[in-house]
Amino acid sequence: MPVERVVDADDPRVEPFRDLRDRERGSRDGLFVVETRAVVRELLASRFRSRAILVNDAALASLEPIPPDVPVYVGPMPLLREIVGYNFHRGCLALGERMPDPSLDAILASTPKRLVMLDDVTDPDNVGVIFRTARAFGADGVLLSEGSADPLYRKAIRTSMGATLLVPFARFVEPLDTLSRLRAAGMTLLALTPHDGVDIGTYVPPERAVLLLGTEGAGLRPGVTAAADVALTIPMAAGIDSLNVATAAAIALHALRRVATARHRL
Repeated sequence: MPVERVVDADDPRVEPFRDLRDRERGSRDGLFVVETRAVVRELLASRFRSRAILVNDAALASLEPIPPDVPVYVGPMPLLREIVGYNFHRGCLALGERMPDPSLDAILASTPKRLVMLDDVTDPDNVGVIFRTARAFGADGVLLSEGSADPLYRKAIRTSMGATLLVPFARFVEPLDTLSRLRAAGMTLLALTPHDGVDIGTYVPPERAVLLLGTEGAGLRPGVTAAADVALTIPMAAGIDSLNVATAAAIALHALRRVATARHRL
């Protein structure tokens, strides 16, 4: 592990870390930003290659051992803040290298039992929390429309607690074509809707299914809901219109896992 001290914010070795907030809005040259010690550890264990790590001494001690091919730059917190351009979390930040997303075919080749499909979920915090929930409840992958937020955006990675680095994901362009391919692969399509669906607490899910989630406001596109095999609803108190999509995803995935687990015990 090549550990190198940094004493100057203009040190060319840390150029990729400079002014990250502004650079993230544009091209990141194939890189993404990972914050916090726990999530950097997830990066080191993921399929993504780590380009470099920037830490203070306390964070360095918590990360060891680090693979020998990952450069590590160490400095005091005020200097690190000056380099990065904002006050990042717990003195620990890393850059990962983007790689091609797995294709839908690659995800289906693993014969997944549970997938989550996001239809234009644009908020990176919601996307991150949904990935964290998907990992917690054993989903095998997440499919995202072109309009959904980037799972490798810094906030999405942080709120997912690194789940976006570990749960396979693929992008899709045409939702109806994607749904047809999922059904042809033997998966049942479950659309989560605020009203007029089957109570998810009583629904017995099939062995293999895809949970379809839309935006908090508009929900799933009408064509997507119509193409689903089953519409599911989370019962709520009178006068409540809907839930945050990440909250709804957590309730739905927990309910589907609980009922499926109970069925297998019979």
